Parts: sequence; structure tokens; C-alpha cells
Amino acid sequence: MSEPTSMPGPAAAVPFQKSLERKRNFCIIAHVDHGKTTLSDRLLEYTNTVAQRVMKAQHLDSMDLERERGITIKSHPVSMLYPAKDGVIYELNLMDTPGHVDFSYEVSRSLAACEGVLLLIDAAQGVEAQTVANAHLAFGQHLKVIPVINKIDLPSANLELVTRQLEDILAIPSEEAILASGKSGIGIEDILEAIVHRLPPPRWANHPATRLLVFDCVYDAYRGVIIYVRVFSGRLRAGEMALMMSDGSKTEIKEVGRFFPQMQKADFLEAGDVGYIVCNIKNVADIRIGDTITLANQPAKEMLPGYKEVRPMVFSGLYPVDTSEYEKLKASLGRLRLNDAAFVYQAETSVALGFGFRCGFLGLLHMEIVQERIRREYDVEIISTYPSVVYKVIMANGEEIEVDNPVELPDPSHMQAILEPTIRATLHIPNEALGDILSLVMEKRGLCEHTENLDPHRLMLTCLLPLNEILIDFNDRLKSITRGYGSMDYELGAYQESDLIKLDILINGEPVDAFSCIVHRDKAPYKGREICERLVEIIPPHMFKIAVQAAVGGKVVAREDVRALRKDVTAKCYGGDITRKRKLLEKQKEGKRKMKQVGRVSIPPDAFVQVLKNN
Repeated sequence: MSEPTSMPGPAAAVPFQKSLERKRNFCIIAHVDHGKTTLSDRLLEYTNTVAQRVMKAQHLDSMDLERERGITIKSHPVSMLYPAKDGVIYELNLMDTPGHVDFSYEVSRSLAACEGVLLLIDAAQGVEAQTVANAHLAFGQHLKVIPVINKIDLPSANLELVTRQLEDILAIPSEEAILASGKSGIGIEDILEAIVHRLPPPRWANHPATRLLVFDCVYDAYRGVIIYVRVFSGRLRAGEMALMMSDGSKTEIKEVGRFFPQMQKADFLEAGDVGYIVCNIKNVADIRIGDTITLANQPAKEMLPGYKEVRPMVFSGLYPVDTSEYEKLKASLGRLRLNDAAFVYQAETSVALGFGFRCGFLGLLHMEIVQERIRREYDVEIISTYPSVVYKVIMANGEEIEVDNPVELPDPSHMQAILEPTIRATLHIPNEALGDILSLVMEKRGLCEHTENLDPHRLMLTCLLPLNEILIDFNDRLKSITRGYGSMDYELGAYQESDLIKLDILINGEPVDAFSCIVHRDKAPYKGREICERLVEIIPPHMFKIAVQAAVGGKVVAREDVRALRKDVTAKCYGGDITRKRKLLEKQKEGKRKMKQVGRVSIPPDAFVQVLKNN
């Protein structure tokens, strides 16, 4: 296809003839913690892409947070050269993918940039919820799937069960499976040979126009936005004008290059290559993941398939514990936004918490990671309010509005209906946990649509659940009930009408907006009592009794009282008539009544932290 070039890797000394037939693009998909990153480490070692002296565990995970938690948050591409047994040197482009359900769109983009996948299954745990979900994503994009049974050296490995699950659940012949261990390096050569001989060469390369798929991007302080692309057809060089097909914007290409795994500048990118391009773009929000890039002077007529907008699903308010750190928090959110287009925020104020920001996230893990990065990388202590989802409100005049903050919910007399988002969840559980899990699903207002036996010991449930019910503790309780053996994957469903109301928390008659939430009418008394009981333990006693109430509209549904500090005013009475004591007690009572009318309740900042953390 072009002139011979010398590239890094095991055969750097041998001229490598670039050819479309010698390129293989693939990614590794699996359930969380089934060994994707460890396997990619072994592939980098075996192909000498990374020298042994600089090799480290989880090499493609660049964040400290990824290393600590053992999860991949951001996908990392890398190109490798592999001299196969047939004497030909192949170029292998690996796109590492996140495993958590929050980042399923990133997984789907990485899959769109490949021709095949390695489907990794833990030999001890078997087929899990996200294994099935990711496998169906791959089948849906017509990719070649190579099953790899990982961790076969574990004492608890059950190969017979896993191969049977492979055939029964995923309909993949068990003889296609490769037995491997990412930790000890077993089967790595077999995997590389399977990639070379079982996966097809790059597809759609004969398209007349230049087309590149954007599957990720990062922000660099010196070069602006660096776009990760897979070239499907044509060729791209620095100095050419590129066209973004989703919005028609044009930009000049400053630099193109490849990943080995560090970025290395190249003369051009051509069909089948995975690499990066640097443009004049300074804001990550201007790049849409899944977009198609083409040449401005010879544009393609149709985009590559699969592009869609990524929208945040979970919203929460972030406030600095120390109000003087507001500007610092604002700057840190701005920097995080530069590297994460799915994260959105806007300023808001709260009577109780002061100035802060309303932030949107892809899911709970995404929210947790952003909050942890703010604390760790920017040294700002923050409070997060109760997470909520995006509700659709049908007004009495037929107008439809979206509400993500309970404070913005219109007056009930002006509303016709409230619609809430739902999810279709797939739960993989042990047989003995079925009764408890069904109780949990019913408690969360869910409906079990389908039950399927996976093997003698495991079941798969398909459930329809409201999204706001699984936000807080659903996954934790699932793990607790199943002793860690349960797993969950979900996809967003349709909006459905529900009997939802706004629950206000009143302290001494004043509403505290930080504790407001939108709940189902049946759950309002329980939820209100729970928050009131917690607040009573946290708010310090004042000189007068404080009422902590939960109210729906004008109706109080739960109440707890913070006891008053009592001074013994009768201590100085050593004798005499009882009327002396009564007179002093009446005087004290009158003083407390006046104080209650004019007194203000001071809620310590850590009260918000404790209540919201527990929620």
C-alpha cells in the first residue's frame, strides 16, 4: 500500500511492509475485574512494545484512581508489531475499553473502531451480566468474537461450567475458546495467533472518500484537544483541512501520529490505522465521540454508523465545605470538563449550603470518580446533595419541561403528570438468592419480566426498574444479598408516568432545599422519617425546642423534635411557697416562646455532610 517503514516493536530492525492485509484492529471486552488490563500488559510484554525496564502493572491505566480501584475509566489505544508463526509481521491495534456499565457508550465506540474482539471470561466466576451485554454489543456490530477463558490457573477455576455457559448463554462453540492466564502468561501466543488468523483485515477501506471515526479525545494544556481516531478509508496528513460531519465545522490538522503506547508523530494516517490528530480545537465539548471526520475539499457523503449524543443521566449539587473555596471549586470543575465531555455543570445557590454547582454525570461511578478527583487532584473538600435523575413534567397547558433539581419542580396545581426514566436491568444471581432479590426489586418499585436458568447454580433475571430507585444502594444490596456473586448490567428504557411528589424538609418551619428530593408518594413518610431521625441526632440542642419536619406540599408526613437545653431556674429556691417556683418556670416558658419566634437554628456544615453521605 505504501513504502516500507521501520516501526517500534519486536521487529524494529526488520523492515515492516505496511499492508492492509497485515493490520488487525481489536479490543478486549469483559465484566469488571475479569482481567482485561492484566491481559493487555502481557500482550505489550510479549510483543516487546514496552521495554521490560519501563513496564509496570496496569500499564495502560494512567490515573492513580484507576490503579487503586483496579478499574479502567478511560480507554487507551496502543499499536503492536507481532511476528507470527507464518513468518509475516502483523500490526495489531488494541483499543482498551472501560468495563463499568456507566461507560458503555465508550465501549460501543471502541467496538465500532474494530473488526474483532477478545471476549474475556473469568474461569472462576463464569459469564457475568456485563459479559453478556458487551458480547451482544459486539454481535450487534457484526464483529468476530474470540472467547478467552482467563485465570485458568486459579484453584477455583471451573472450566467445564464456563465452557457450558459459553455455549448455552452466548451461543459460541466451546472449541473456539482459548485457555489463558493474564497473570502468569499462559496462552498469550495462542491469543496473538488467533487475532492474526481469525480476525478479518480492516473493513470499508475501499470507500472513495476519507473517513475517520472519533472514538475518544483528551485535553493537552499545550496542544489543545487530541482526538483519538480510527481511519476507515483514505489518508490524512498534517496541513489538510478536516470537516466534522456531525456539525459541519472545519479545522486544520496540525499533527498526526500513532500510539506505541506513547504518542509518536507520523507523516500520515491511512486506512486501517489507529492514531491521533491534533487540530486547532481548544474545548473538548466541541468534539463529539462517535463523530466522523472527513477532508473538507473532498467530503464523504455519509457518516460512519452509530453516532449519538451522550447525555448525563444523574444530577447532583456540589458545594465547597469552606465557602471561601468556591472559586477554587469552579476552577477545578472547569479543568475536569476539559478532559471529560460527558460531565456538565452550572452554577446554583442553596439557602443552606451557599454557592455551588449543579453537575450532571453518566452514572453513579462517574459521579464518584469526579468527586474523588476534585478532592484529590485539586484539594477541595466538597459536599454533594442527594443525586437525582431527569424527570419530564407535563404541565396543565400540555407543555413538557425537564427537571433535574427538586427545587425547580413546579407547583402541583400547574402539573398534569410527572414521567420518570426507567432501566431494563439484567441480574445474574445464585439460585438461593432469588427470593431476597425479588423482594429487593419489589421494594424498589420494579417488575421482574423474565427469569432464565443459566446453569444448575445461577439465574438471570430481566427486570424493569425506575432509574432513581437504583441510584443509592441497589448495587450494594445486590452484592450483600448474593455474598458478592451477583452482578448487574442495565440499559436505559422509556419514560413512564408515576405518582411522584416533592418531599421538603422543614427545620423550625423553614424549608432546607439541600435535603429536598423527589420521591414516590407511597415512600414519602418513610423517607421523611428517616431524614428527620438522622437530623435530630446531628443538630445540636438550642435554648428552645426545634421541630424537624418532612412535608409534602402543606401536609406534614413526619416529625421529630430536637430537645431544648434546659436551665434549672428553680435551683435558687430553697423554701417558701410553690408559687415562687411556678412564677420562675412561667417566666422561663415565656422567654422560650419569644426566643422560638425570633431565634435562628444554626445547622453545622458537617450535618449536611453526614446526612447526605448516609443517603
